[in-house]
Amino acid sequence: MLNVAIIGLGAISPSHIEGYKQFSDRCRIVALCDLDPEKAKQRAAEFDLQAEVYQEYEEIVKRSDIDLVSVCTPPFTHAQIAIDLLNSGKHVLVEKPMASSLEECDAMNEAAERNKRILSVVAQNRFRTPMMKLKHVLETGLMGPIVHTQVDSFWWRGHSYYDLWWRGTWEKEGGGCTLNHAVHHIDIFLWMNGMPAEITAVASNTSHDNAEVEDLSIAIGRYDNGSLAQITSSVVHHGEEQQLIFQGKHARVSAPWKVKASQSKQNGFPEADPSLEGKLQDVYDQQPEVEYEGHAGQIDDVILAIEGKKAVLVDGVQGRQTLEFISAIYQASSLGQSVKLPLDKESPFYTREGIMKHATHFYEKTTSIQNFTDNKITTGGNYSGNQ
Repeated sequence: MLNVAIIGLGAISPSHIEGYKQFSDRCRIVALCDLDPEKAKQRAAEFDLQAEVYQEYEEIVKRSDIDLVSVCTPPFTHAQIAIDLLNSGKHVLVEKPMASSLEECDAMNEAAERNKRILSVVAQNRFRTPMMKLKHVLETGLMGPIVHTQVDSFWWRGHSYYDLWWRGTWEKEGGGCTLNHAVHHIDIFLWMNGMPAEITAVASNTSHDNAEVEDLSIAIGRYDNGSLAQITSSVVHHGEEQQLIFQGKHARVSAPWKVKASQSKQNGFPEADPSLEGKLQDVYDQQPEVEYEGHAGQIDDVILAIEGKKAVLVDGVQGRQTLEFISAIYQASSLGQSVKLPLDKESPFYTREGIMKHATHFYEKTTSIQNFTDNKITTGGNYSGNQ
């Protein structure tokens, strides 16, 4: 039986609590920690948890009986908390984004490796049936080489969204929609298609003059084989239609699931290729449903790794890769240059200090509130329907 703690009892914490409660025969939540202890007590009562409540995360670090900790605090705090936990011999599941800078990611990964502990970064959308099925379809190679990828990370957030005390600044949030919303889709995109060789990008703040950070960015990734990828990150899209489309030489597939295949007429114009469409549909249909979806699926994955039954699907190296891609978008859009990947320590966006110095400040943050009275959030599409 694993003893679990959760640090940070804000809006995302119920997803972790509900996930852990699905595995009550394998783990139990024994400690909660938040700068506002009353918030932690309310969560304990809401979910009927017999857990100790702490205000300072160092109290969790000190407890030798705790095996696994979910870190659900604002991004700028992730690195120090995770490193302290790893150094105390605990496994860590840290919310996205992994940290505020690549320098912090490297320090976290070093601590995990040195202490031989598991560090997993939340990417809950990998643990959804449509994504697992799509990943398998791509791995068959039936589509031929990928020539174009379209990632639409469309969200909508009102002006007041950036009033929360830690949002809307480069220092505390670390970025805008590219980092804190599109991180989900960028993780999946990189998992399925790999890292491009070069990034070009533009960013803007169209609707949130109470934030330093962007609310819209558009990036183009170029691969060495000539394939291109376009990634739109947004919190200004009504309807929040989110999709990933992979165009292969022979066919296209996407999440939400859709398959189309074309073959050439004598004159070069297209006609449908129902045979290939059928093969791709069969591959998709034959893949099983995942047993646990979302955060529960990732928590199960981490517990299995702690039990020695598998490696984690999303480790700190992959978490860093996602932040590397996002950092390249910020570097490209802020400095008006194409950015070669991978990024190294010489990048002006490698450190938090470098980001704060070089990133475009669109506006100044004008309002700072401690909490919203309405603490319910949405976490994006389910990718299960046809488009």
